[in-house]
Amino acid sequence: MRQTNGEIWKDTKGQDIQAHGGMIMEHQDIYYWYGENKAGANRLSSIGGQMVDFIGISCYHSSNLTDWYDDGLVLTPESLASLKEKVKIVERPKVIYNKKMQKFVLWFHYDHDDYSYAAAGVATSSSPTGPFELVKVFHPNRKDVRDMTLYQENEKAYLIHSSDFNKTMVIAELTDDYLDVTGLYTKILVDQEREAPAIFRTKDYYFMITSGTTGWKPNEALVSRSTHLNIPAKILGNPLTGKDYRKTFFGQSTYIFQKDNQFYLMLDHWKSTDLRHSGYSILPIVLSEDGKDVTIPWTAHPFETA
Repeated sequence: MRQTNGEIWKDTKGQDIQAHGGMIMEHQDIYYWYGENKAGANRLSSIGGQMVDFIGISCYHSSNLTDWYDDGLVLTPESLASLKEKVKIVERPKVIYNKKMQKFVLWFHYDHDDYSYAAAGVATSSSPTGPFELVKVFHPNRKDVRDMTLYQENEKAYLIHSSDFNKTMVIAELTDDYLDVTGLYTKILVDQEREAPAIFRTKDYYFMITSGTTGWKPNEALVSRSTHLNIPAKILGNPLTGKDYRKTFFGQSTYIFQKDNQFYLMLDHWKSTDLRHSGYSILPIVLSEDGKDVTIPWTAHPFETA
């Protein structure tokens, strides 16, 4: 199935894919796409912003990254029934596989509808298609957690999240079972007010793409570079090229994954007043000859050159 970047994608049954703010994970030659299901009606939050009450975390699978089969909800409101109050916000789901524990571990941003709680949730499953069972909701390293991602390198894993009311990005080391933090963490991009982190590593560098903090409104993406994960990063500028590059093609970064030695950036194209119809893009990341910089050109269709 040919998908079009910037638009809502369809699954193999012709239904809108509901996997917003998510990520794609490869496991045993199958790709799994996790994201927020926003198929409900928009409403105003207690602070006046647009939102959809928590429906669940969706999962889709594919062998070619364009034909997506719906696996249903892998985390539901019922999965979080042990929490004291009705769940309002579950965002930015990310899943990694722990080989030692033979478990799939899901982390997500958990919040109240005024975004005052800003915690992380952790759930596990023995299958990539769930169901996931809640382990806990907490504040890692006693810090607020907002937009977040996971990064896995060999058997080590890290939680990367906006913190200090979106002023700072934090890179926190996870325990061997990926269910908690070790207490070791680094602050980067201090006072830069960045969110929506997406990270990848080449032979020599770590690159992180982030968004400005303008809510649902698109803004200019920036890429930062460092030689080690836990040291200050240098901001290089906007890596995007093409029409509307200063608006990130009217999208926002959510994850970076690799296929056939090529890195790809995932974008969400938020429709603030109609979140269920927000679109998606998957765009190639191009490395410079010296490996010190990246560019991301606009392409109309995923996995096709500009």
